[in-house]
Amino acid sequence: MKNVRTLSTRYYFAALVIGLATGSPIFAQQPGPPPIDRSTNRARARQQDMSKREWQLRNPVGPPATPPDPRHMEALMAQIEEDFNRILLRHNKLVLINSSDQALDYRFVSEAAAEIRKRASRLQSTLALREPESQKRSNEESAEFNELQLKDALLTLCKSIKSFVTNPVIQTPGTVHVGHLETARRDLARVIKISSDISENAERLRRH
Repeated sequence: MKNVRTLSTRYYFAALVIGLATGSPIFAQQPGPPPIDRSTNRARARQQDMSKREWQLRNPVGPPATPPDPRHMEALMAQIEEDFNRILLRHNKLVLINSSDQALDYRFVSEAAAEIRKRASRLQSTLALREPESQKRSNEESAEFNELQLKDALLTLCKSIKSFVTNPVIQTPGTVHVGHLETARRDLARVIKISSDISENAERLRRH
């Protein structure tokens, strides 16, 4: 697997944070290109309306939220940027370690996975990407790995991280698509679950 570059992610989140952190839908807030004709314009309007209605059904909201404080949003974006960059940094190192023929450094793997879990959990809360309780309960059981299974789990973790950070919802400011949003939610939950299992098992294997 190729490394995911540790890029500056600040510009990804200006619109995403405001929309998701406040619980308000942000469909079609940015102007699009001029319509080709009236039928195209009507089709686009219907699609946007359907997307907005589906979003509102899945994410009911109350009265309009108070406009966010600029200083709070700046701090929030800085925290999100740090969390993403640290996750990507740990991801890249785990990819290199897992692809090496050398034995795993269990201490490093455990610490790296624990940090990924911590930062992914915070992103889950900050970006309002928590799973429904029914799905959350099904992910609470921990798994036990041997060394070979641990390497497989690391591969799954890295794939899940890559899938999450390359999701169009994450990469395209101002865009919220229900299907992509659900995928991002599942990927992030998988990252949290697998990183937790990896951290616990790597620490157990280190002590034996």
